[in-house]
Formats: sequence, structure tokens, C-alpha cells
Amino acid sequence: MNTVYIDFIEIGDMEDFFDQLKEKLKLPETFGDNLDALYDSITGFVELPFHLEFVNMSVEQLDNFEDLLTTLEDADEELEDFSFAYYLEQYEDGDE
Repeated sequence: MNTVYIDFIEIGDMEDFFDQLKEKLKLPETFGDNLDALYDSITGFVELPFHLEFVNMSVEQLDNFEDLLTTLEDADEELEDFSFAYYLEQYEDGDE
């Protein structure tokens, strides 16, 4: 299974996300930077099985990227060979 990680420490907005996604998935120049194009790419361009994982998301990013997360969760439910997960950034306890 092909797994791609997107590190949200480097993501400030949707433009940053799509730039990183296009680079990691080697999407064509004609890729439209929108959620419909993302869904179409997962269902038609990306070789399956495929796992997409977001790491180091902040709580604020959960709100800012809610539509993106919903789109990918829907794809995860609908597509047999696609899976998606996201994880919040971890903070180290300074008392150690």
C-alpha cells in the first residue's frame, strides 16, 4: 500500500496543502486546487491501494480544514482501497 504523509506544521492554508499534495502525489499540472479535484484524483489518478495521513495538525487547523477532512473521510468510507487518518501535534511535557 502506498502511504503519503502530509505534515501540517508546514501547512498554513489550502494553497500550502495543495502545493504539498501535488508534489508528493506527482499530480498533473492540470490539477485544480479544490476538493472536487482532490476527490477525482483519489478515485481516478492515484494508484490504489492508497493511504493518506495528516500529521501534526493543530486544533485550529481542525476547524480551518474541516471541509478537507470531511471530503477525505467520505472517500475513506466510500472507497475500498483508500484510507485516511489524521493526528494532532504532540506536545512534550516540560517537567521531565
